[in-house]
Amino acid sequence: MARSLDAYHAKRDFKATPEPRGAVKKTRGALFIVQKHDATRLHYDFRLELDGVLLSWAVTRGPSLNPADKRLAVRTEDHPVAYGGFEGVIPSGYGAGTVMLWDRGQWAPQGDPREGLKKGELKIVLFGERLKGGFVLVRLKPRPGEKAGRENWLLIKERDEWAEEDVVATEEWTKSVKSKRSLGQIEKTGEAYKRGKTYKTEAAAKPAKARTRKPAADKAAPRARKTPPKAGAKRPRAKAEHAHVEKVVAPKSAPRRAPRFIAPQLATLQEAPPKGAGWVHEIKFDGYRIIAVIHRGRVRLMTRNKLDWTHKYRRIADAVEALGLEDAVLDGELVASNDKGEAAFSLMQAAGTDAGIPLTYHLFDLLNLNEQDLTGLALIERKAKLEALLKSPPDGITYSSHIAGDGEQVIASACSLKLEGVISKEANAPYRSGRVGSWVKSKCMGSDEFVVGGYSHSDKRGRAFRSLLLGEYVGSRLVYRGRVGTGFDDADMAQLAGLFARRLRKTSPFAETPTEARRGAVWLKPDIVAQIAYLEVTPDGHLRHPSYLGLREDKPAAEVKMRKDAHAAEHAKPAKPAKAGRKNGKKVAAMANGDASRVLGVRLTHPDKLLWPESGVTKLELAQYYADHADRILPYLKDRPLSFLRCPEGREGQCFFQKHRNEGMPDEIATVDIEEKNGDVQPYIVLHSAKGLIASAQVGAMELHVWGARADKVDRPERIVFDLDPDTSLTFADVRDGAFEVRDVLTAAGLNSYPLLTGGKGVHVVIPIARRNTWDEVKTFARGFAEAMSAANPKRYLSQASKAKREGRIFIDWLRNERGSTAVAPYTVRARENAPVATPVTWMELRSAKSAGQWTLANIGKRLKAQKSDPWAGYSAEIQTLNAGIRRHFS
Repeated sequence: MARSLDAYHAKRDFKATPEPRGAVKKTRGALFIVQKHDATRLHYDFRLELDGVLLSWAVTRGPSLNPADKRLAVRTEDHPVAYGGFEGVIPSGYGAGTVMLWDRGQWAPQGDPREGLKKGELKIVLFGERLKGGFVLVRLKPRPGEKAGRENWLLIKERDEWAEEDVVATEEWTKSVKSKRSLGQIEKTGEAYKRGKTYKTEAAAKPAKARTRKPAADKAAPRARKTPPKAGAKRPRAKAEHAHVEKVVAPKSAPRRAPRFIAPQLATLQEAPPKGAGWVHEIKFDGYRIIAVIHRGRVRLMTRNKLDWTHKYRRIADAVEALGLEDAVLDGELVASNDKGEAAFSLMQAAGTDAGIPLTYHLFDLLNLNEQDLTGLALIERKAKLEALLKSPPDGITYSSHIAGDGEQVIASACSLKLEGVISKEANAPYRSGRVGSWVKSKCMGSDEFVVGGYSHSDKRGRAFRSLLLGEYVGSRLVYRGRVGTGFDDADMAQLAGLFARRLRKTSPFAETPTEARRGAVWLKPDIVAQIAYLEVTPDGHLRHPSYLGLREDKPAAEVKMRKDAHAAEHAKPAKPAKAGRKNGKKVAAMANGDASRVLGVRLTHPDKLLWPESGVTKLELAQYYADHADRILPYLKDRPLSFLRCPEGREGQCFFQKHRNEGMPDEIATVDIEEKNGDVQPYIVLHSAKGLIASAQVGAMELHVWGARADKVDRPERIVFDLDPDTSLTFADVRDGAFEVRDVLTAAGLNSYPLLTGGKGVHVVIPIARRNTWDEVKTFARGFAEAMSAANPKRYLSQASKAKREGRIFIDWLRNERGSTAVAPYTVRARENAPVATPVTWMELRSAKSAGQWTLANIGKRLKAQKSDPWAGYSAEIQTLNAGIRRHFS
């Protein structure tokens, strides 16, 4: 597909713009960039290198990490590959405005990219510094009256391990990946990276609007250097040049520009501090995060959400002003103390009006000083400057020092002193707003904010309520996290009761409300946020031993969200390894990777939920088993309609079968439309990949039961299953002997069969067949076969499902061989005691088998690792047909 830059060249005057002219240049590269472009309308230019140019789209709202977002991307002219390094200011004309290199990296197509462009569906994988994983560009059909030649596309993030529903990428990253500057900084200098030349653009020259001619000194100035000077080197004619800039751009009489609020850098929660010499560790304070913005000596105290709380904590604002700083931006934590000198979050509210409650503003970072942006400096440099400013601080202000070295010793000391925990920071990292990974928090005891969604009545006189019903947002759903009934004093009760009166509602705000929470509940509008201390999170996601600390007025309820990791994985103490995990002799891969909530990129909520309590097997271990052995499972399950046996609370809770997909299920759980007997078409569950298996574990599917046909030909069965279901008085040896008799009769009829230990009570005898027979033919044969076996030995077998008639006999269950019926899939797990696995065996192995549940999650891994050959070798190659002779013999 020939590429041309004619349109690009025609729209630009390269004598006036710093943009590179460039040429179509065949390379082996696969450059990917995103440039933030503050033109007439702010947008993000999304570019992919292909066939010697950069394919380009203007994404109006910028790329999103949320698969639910569909971002409009307007196709623009191809750009030269050289444009991939451009950052600067474009003067008046086409595309005027400031350009920042927002992201860069490599990309890889999924399939033929040229064919994808032609068809209007381009699937790609990005390996950028910020954008990673799968994306798709989908072309929209032209709308009536739309401008000819305009191509509107949608840019959509695929669901994978890099998808983020709660992170707004364009807000998370606001500086250049190349120069580490903001748009404003780039615009202010007016620099453009082309042959080292500095262009006097409109943006840069704005302050000099009143002057019509350059000063004489400028006329005599030498020509610009061909290459940019090295960092730190003196530029030619420095005095003359800077005199001109000082006079025109920033005259001494100009008012000093007020420092801007900087969104705080946030810490990512981990179970333990990071190791290594590159980290320093600070005490984690339990208070309000406050950014102090100082201009002309006056202070504003801003919360992380940009609320101005100067009036609320006036005495701290006065203390900051007493530092004598003219212009600065400081970062720290405001903490209240009790009469023992201990941090007490519960006193934060009262401390605003009660001068008797000590308040301390612990300062740990300096972001701006006298109009100089310090965020690009290493942390250790910023802290050194801050410490120098706080040599003799006024009362209420203190410098938060740090400790270099072993983080584990620091957290141990912090916990022994009953402190909340430790914040570990990369010593040489710049300051970056948002949660970027260079700050890590480790807690001694859980303490977090939760949304109050209701309360329960108290039967005690004078007590406004018995407990608060708590939750947090997962996406847009408010998820129930339990109740808190301690930590309140009379003032707390009165304050909360007053808030409740104005927020009553008739229905529960929680997405799902357990029965125990409904008893005596009064529901509230979910906009109250409370700080709660707790020991840990239970496997079902509820708080253990919670205690009320106070209200969080600095944070709106919508921000109380489950973070990147699942709540239980983030906040719970490390759980003891489940028995199955110990017997398998290996660590769960997801935990080893530091993210206990994702397996193969599929997110698990409450990964430590116990599905099999008696053996300690968790949701995470079930998912990891599927990830490790998907190659064994998928040949018997992939692309077949199936039913889940779902037990969301584990096998001891309520379980139910589900064959249709609902909206709450992960995208990895796919569907196939199947027409039912009444003519309705319904979406049946189907799994296509290992990720689908893991997604089934996420929704609590403890058993997977498949149809006897594949989705592409649901009316042509590919197997026959006889389930040997024994009376409780029989032993497994009786069932085993019956399986051999069934095999022998089938062999005599010319049909090979394969035995499956079901993980329950019996054995399945499975016959693979070619997809040539109808369901009626298969069902008629299966019924005739079971009746023939029962007629030949009525004391041993029966062909009816009647429990009353089964005494001492084996029911040959042939009912699984009709359209829509299912049987447990090989190598999948059962919702029975000790997590047994439905295991294929050879006929020789069956002779020595001890039970149908011989293999469990605790030992199946060892078996699969030791196996040199497939026990069902030849199964997939069988081409067997129920010919007319066989069918007549058993009809």
